[in-house]
Amino acid sequence: MTRTRKSARTAGTRFETLVATYLAETLDDDRIERRSRNGVKDRGDITGVRHMGGRVVIECKNTTALDLSGWARQADIERGNDDAVVGVICHKRHGNALPENQWVTMTLAEFVALMTGNRDHTTNQPERNNRL
Repeated sequence: MTRTRKSARTAGTRFETLVATYLAETLDDDRIERRSRNGVKDRGDITGVRHMGGRVVIECKNTTALDLSGWARQADIERGNDDAVVGVICHKRHGNALPENQWVTMTLAEFVALMTGNRDHTTNQPERNNRL
């Protein structure tokens, strides 16, 4: 069966709900929930996740085609829209339906922001972006 726009949206909603429910129950925080769409100022798919007092934006993806750089850009835009400290991507691990086994991806800068609770270490200097 071919995936349609409607079936993709349904799968995405189901995955977002799975992730939100798992996090709310596991972290024992009833503020964590699937976020309704915000149009052009999207602020991520899951709301209510906090670390060291700062908001964490979670962008969920349920697709077999990986687009980590595109997803990372999207998570970063949504992190900024939400004035959050960190933006991460939670993507479906196909063939494994357990929520705790899904993938979470972030840049090293996001990881450092998560560990320190602030973004003071990040830079947008072009010479640093193209060294490797």
